[in-house]
Parts: sequence; structure tokens; C-alpha cells
Amino acid sequence: MSKLYIYAGIAASIVLIAFGAGSLYMGFDGRDRVRDDLAREQIVGTEDSTIPGQKVDTGKEAEAFAAVMRKHTLEATGGQTYAQMGRFLDENGKPTSDEAAAAKDPKTGEPVENGLRNMWVTSTALSTALNTAYFAERVATFAIVMGFALLLTGIGFLVLTVRILLPSTAGAKTARTASAVPTTS
Repeated sequence: MSKLYIYAGIAASIVLIAFGAGSLYMGFDGRDRVRDDLAREQIVGTEDSTIPGQKVDTGKEAEAFAAVMRKHTLEATGGQTYAQMGRFLDENGKPTSDEAAAAKDPKTGEPVENGLRNMWVTSTALSTALNTAYFAERVATFAIVMGFALLLTGIGFLVLTVRILLPSTAGAKTARTASAVPTTS
């Protein structure tokens, strides 16, 4: 039975070490990918942001820039969100959701859309992408931490297996060998 424990302990150690190494690789690779993708977009923090003039190339900076984008969008819409704005504009340029009261485009005859709603959609899409980058970097950091934890746990199990189970087996073999040898008196 003790050989089973030894092999199981070694196998568990190897699996934990392998998963730890894989998690570390995936975490560092994921974090680098997020940062490279952000840097490629050439986003620079605005003067009224928490990162003025700074290139956005980390998840935390992406989150900060997404927050300032929302602030700017709310300023442009008078504090209204997408759902609070009228779909169209009337003859005076005021928002309305009543299609019959909406001004008509002279070329198409269609109701004139409220451009601020389109801006809101664009802002939401861009800030969602930035917040996703923040989240992805956090997941990568978690994978790195878990990788170290798994790696250390695997090494710990391996040390325990070698130090506790193998010496007892070696000691038992020595005792059996010693008792099998006839002694002369």
C-alpha cells in the first residue's frame, strides 16, 4: 500500500507543478497581451482624468479612462443616459420619442435621429472595451497568483512525499534485509 501512496504523492505533485507552471505562463502571457493591445490603440489620458497625458497601457489605466469617457458623455447629454433620451429631434432640436412630432430629414423624409443617443452607444462600446481590458488584466493577475500557489503546493507535496513516505519504505527494506541475513554467534 505504501508504494501506492508514494506514486500517488509524486503524481499529485507533478500535476500541481504542471498546472502551476501553466497558470503562470497563461497569466503572464494574458497580462502582456492586454497591455500590448491597449498600447497599440495609442490612447492618452485627458487633462481632466486621473491619468492626464499618460498613455493607457495597463488595465488600471483603461478603467480610469473609461470612467472619464462616461463623465464626458454625461456632460454632453446633460446628465442623461441612453434610455432617458428621446429617439428623435423635433423641429426645435429638442429630443422626442414621438415619431410624429419628430423633424423630418429633407432628403429621406425619415425622422431626424437624436445624435446624442448614437454618441452614447459609441461611448458605451468603447468604455466597455476598456473595462474588459481591466477585467482581463485582473484575471491574468489572479492566474499568476494561483500559478505560484499551485507550484508551491506541488513542490510541498513532493517534498513531503520524498521526506516522509520514501524514508519509511527505505527503512522497512533495510530492516527486512537485516533480519533475512543469518547472524553467527
